Amino acid sequence: MSTFTPEKGNTGSADPMDGCLLRVRNLCKFFPIFSSGLVKKQVDTVRAVDDVSFDLKPGRTLGIVGESGSGKTTCARSILRAIDPTSGEILFKSARGIVDMAKLKPRELKPLRKEMQMIFQDPFASLNPRMTVGDIVGEPLVIHDVGSRAERRDLVAEMLQKVGMKPIHMQRYPHAFSGGQRQRIGIARALILRPSLVVADEAVSALDVSVQAQVINLLMDLQDEFQLTYIFVAHDLSVVRHICDEVAVMYQGKIVEFGDVKEIFDNPRHPYTKGLLSAIPNPDPDIVMKPILKGEIGDYARV
Repeated sequence: MSTFTPEKGNTGSADPMDGCLLRVRNLCKFFPIFSSGLVKKQVDTVRAVDDVSFDLKPGRTLGIVGESGSGKTTCARSILRAIDPTSGEILFKSARGIVDMAKLKPRELKPLRKEMQMIFQDPFASLNPRMTVGDIVGEPLVIHDVGSRAERRDLVAEMLQKVGMKPIHMQRYPHAFSGGQRQRIGIARALILRPSLVVADEAVSALDVSVQAQVINLLMDLQDEFQLTYIFVAHDLSVVRHICDEVAVMYQGKIVEFGDVKEIFDNPRHPYTKGLLSAIPNPDPDIVMKPILKGEIGDYARV
């Protein structure tokens, strides 16, 4: 497995990651556009993620926000290597040392999957309808050969209880549960291996508002209990303000503003950030909303 080697001069006990769990530098993900017809020729490029850099310390929650099509999910999936980045560094402090996720081969990624997991947006599509809840949550344990069959069953029962489910639910299938319960099952599956980094991709956007609050509070409680680090991809800025420590605002594949969540919400500097904040719904019916942003997001395609 490839590991990160500090430059000469960085000797002694100094931490080359400066206390960070994740350090992303100049991350890019481009998708080619080909012409139609018999002979395919590349005519353009979609710069879905374009030169993104940030640091994330252990135990913190980073919110990646922006409207649909801004590159949030592509950025998160590139970090996890669910899709291969075009270029850049993704330095991750794993139990095996500091590794550059961007340079690892597929076979080298498997051991790191125990340390980074994903909670998917759709609690209906992300669970296999032909598998029981016990098999769904326990599948990562089987893949990574953790414990005996009886030990895996005990671990699954324990994790289900931690996310607000019951061990008796292990024998049931996903169709027997509500959307909020299915998302709890997805959270249990993501945390069963005790990862250090969890990416929540619009994890509450498909849920009712009341259920959203329950799941968000659950995620925060689990973060404290397991010392988790979150990347929280979202377009609901009210949720981001509640759960996140830092915010990265993305527009057309770039981070246009990054900072502490309170500073971003109280004193936004970039016009796009101001536009997003102006679109947050206000519960007071007497207040007339005046969103700043007009039209749709710009064209990503560039030669």
